[in-house]
Amino acid sequence: MSREKTGAQIVVQALKDQGVDTVFGYPGGAVLPIYDEIFQQNDIRHILVRHEQGAAHAAEGYARSTGKPGVLLVTSGPGATNAVTGLTDALMDSIPIICLSGQVPTFLIGNDAFQEADTVGITRPCTKHNWLAKDPSKLGEIIHEAFHVATSGRPGPVLIDIPKDVQFASGRYAGLKGAKPSHYQPIMKGDIAMIEEAVVLIETAERPIIYTGGGVVNSGPGASQLLRELVARTGFPITSTLMGLGCYPASGDNWLGMLGMHGAYEANLAMHGADVMICIGARFDDRITGLVEAFSPKSKKIHIDIDPSSINKNIRVDVPIVGDVGHVLEDMLKIWKARGAKTRAEGVKKWWGVIDGWRAVDCFGYAPSKTTIKPQYALQRLEALTKGRDRYVTTEVGQHQMWAAQYLGFEDPNRWMTSGGLGTMGYGLPASVGVQIAHPDALVINVAGEASWMMNMQEMSTAVQFRLPVKQFIMNNERLGMVRQWQELLHGERYSHSYSEALPDFVKLADAFGCKGIRCSDPDGLDDAIEEMLAYDGPVIFDCLVEKHENCFPMIPSGKAHNEMLLGAAETAGAIENAGAVLV
Repeated sequence: MSREKTGAQIVVQALKDQGVDTVFGYPGGAVLPIYDEIFQQNDIRHILVRHEQGAAHAAEGYARSTGKPGVLLVTSGPGATNAVTGLTDALMDSIPIICLSGQVPTFLIGNDAFQEADTVGITRPCTKHNWLAKDPSKLGEIIHEAFHVATSGRPGPVLIDIPKDVQFASGRYAGLKGAKPSHYQPIMKGDIAMIEEAVVLIETAERPIIYTGGGVVNSGPGASQLLRELVARTGFPITSTLMGLGCYPASGDNWLGMLGMHGAYEANLAMHGADVMICIGARFDDRITGLVEAFSPKSKKIHIDIDPSSINKNIRVDVPIVGDVGHVLEDMLKIWKARGAKTRAEGVKKWWGVIDGWRAVDCFGYAPSKTTIKPQYALQRLEALTKGRDRYVTTEVGQHQMWAAQYLGFEDPNRWMTSGGLGTMGYGLPASVGVQIAHPDALVINVAGEASWMMNMQEMSTAVQFRLPVKQFIMNNERLGMVRQWQELLHGERYSHSYSEALPDFVKLADAFGCKGIRCSDPDGLDDAIEEMLAYDGPVIFDCLVEKHENCFPMIPSGKAHNEMLLGAAETAGAIENAGAVLV
């Protein structure tokens, strides 16, 4: 039965009906009626961030680590525009978040009123869908539709712009059960004929590779389990994008490591030499493909994706399958088993022999130091000392992000939160806040660079206020590391504004925030310092002083093919040349 409520009451009740337990936000005049309703209830916890971009990233971290949508609440004008970066980040990485923004009263819209902005117009390109709610009686229905759109099909961010007079006005609220069926019904089941074509290629492949992405994670834990069964039953090698790490365990025998610009040597060469490539929930972005014309040139290509617009967008494929990864993998395994669960076992075994030759090249090798902490060593020790714990990792963006992907192993999905498509510096700290809110008893570590971390460092105040024991592991090289690396390799070593001359003392900064600060510059003392960080029951800023001019390898230069990788260790050059010759 519908009930009369104010718009603000409808917002809060609709969030409760959707099972929301946490909202990240920052108040302002245009959302004060909603904040007043939040104050008068105890079911939804509000986390006061220090900047609206932080609210969006925190909602992303919450969503990515739980599989549930994250919610943020911001005021009109600058509140909404500050959230735009986070909304775009979520759109690029297919993260379901719901942004509720305040707006000036409807009778002032278009008058350049105080803190007015065309929020719907501004966010149309960076959300999956958005609404301007003008009628309080339709507000509940819009909110429920927004949750459906954000979480169905290819997930993504949505926004509801709510004028202040609508929040005060009364309207009918029919509840979740009273909401109308949505017109948005994405295809979940794949075309059986296409799946059968894919199975034929699986049966006949002699140099197969399975290439997975964030779509496997977004589909839910069942998809990850089906993927693992497919790999185990076929014996095929598997690689992943940055966003898909954890959908197949890093300790698995068939794992080749991450693919792409800073991916593993064996993963990239296997992609280059494959005769059948099975893309599951990935979108062939430029950081993966390298030179499009030379991407996996010998392979028949299967592409499974929930988003039909991703099919044949960047890479032409032979077998397109539109559907949810979990549903398609379930049908694919059923059909393959019904046909006898056949593979070209001898051919695949020979293929593994070639891959093992590439694996013999230590592509992540680096020159150790007894006097300076190498960033690779820092992450190796962090992995060794936290492996097996209930661990979630977020990152900022840059060299440290790529090293984290290379050296940290993830056994399960939803444990790795990073900004992939947009590459947003400042993502990791607020994301770690969102993850820790969702998993209060877990170990949450943000692997950071000092420059990226400072973009949203104000969110340490949020962590301290809410007693969130997030660990900020800052690999401090006093440089914009990835920018500096490109300037060294591609711009004649002209280091234009890629170093910092006025960094804060991070230990003193930690003290100022009211949390613990640790600094380490000695490789021999690193383990003890990490153990101290892990043992402290509260937020920590760990200032790990690392080698200033270390480059992140392997690296596929922009516009090059997978078999044109650069590796850092000169002593592996001969081995690389010989291994690469196998597929020439």
